[in-house]
Amino acid sequence: MVIVGSGPAGLTAAIYTARANLHPLVIEGEPSSDSDQPGGQLMLTTEVENYPGFEDGIMGPELMARFRGQAARFGAGYLTAKASRVDFSARPFGIWVGDPETPEPTYRARSVIVATGARSLMLGLPSEARLLGHGVSTCATCDGFFFRGQHIAVVGGGDSAMEEAIFLTKFGERVTVIHRRKELRASKIMQDRAFRNPRIDFMWDAQVSDVLGERSVEGVRIKNVATAEESTLPVTGLFVAIGHAPNTDLFRGQLDMDENGYLVTHGGARTNVEGVFACGDVQDHVYRQAVTAAGSGCMAAIDAERWLDATSDS
Repeated sequence: MVIVGSGPAGLTAAIYTARANLHPLVIEGEPSSDSDQPGGQLMLTTEVENYPGFEDGIMGPELMARFRGQAARFGAGYLTAKASRVDFSARPFGIWVGDPETPEPTYRARSVIVATGARSLMLGLPSEARLLGHGVSTCATCDGFFFRGQHIAVVGGGDSAMEEAIFLTKFGERVTVIHRRKELRASKIMQDRAFRNPRIDFMWDAQVSDVLGERSVEGVRIKNVATAEESTLPVTGLFVAIGHAPNTDLFRGQLDMDENGYLVTHGGARTNVEGVFACGDVQDHVYRQAVTAAGSGCMAAIDAERWLDATSDS
């Protein structure tokens, strides 16, 4: 059993498959600044307050360390590297680490669980990266609670941005949507809801050119794309909602995906290839929460265990 990815989904799958004596090897990724790394997106967050069992909250990296240690206690193995190629056309499946042109795969496995997650698209500003988790966020459901009574900015113009902005009005005194065009890309129903909300206002033809503050967000610098005028918006929170991208390039041409690149699953965690299962944000573009990812990791592990039992008997 090989598990590709080590966020909440992959590590939960590791816990369950290890306890089932399937001897999982977790190819956990390499340390980097994106979500395709050991521990996934929670390694880039600070305090997590909505994961059950931690009434006082827990730091994202600590939560992932506990997941990892629990799976290791039951015998899961780890490889701190990125998978560079997979071959699901022959059995046992081939997984390459390192040079993808090597004729023989690094590992072969009877079953594979894909848990490579998704990454939030970012603005690409050094200040944004520095303040991620310190006022900059990509998840209103996760972090909105921390901004009670404050002025918050949301960047984006699609449905996700409107959903974030509307949700944040439950906490923030005021929410400003910053959009680089003169009109939103969101569906009409989402636009109408946002326009009707008295706590939401809009900055059009605007883009964030810098995030201000040393240890926490103190404001954002705005550039008008039509006039090149610059201004400062004093906010204490910046939510970037310009989209997500699943980490599925490795599986193109082998596993079915939807039009946005998310893996398609059916009958639980099954993919179109028998013996290959998927869980977490790599196949979930709706909920994108640690707890739902963990739940789907459990599903993938149980589905894989049952599939292996059935094929062994045959």
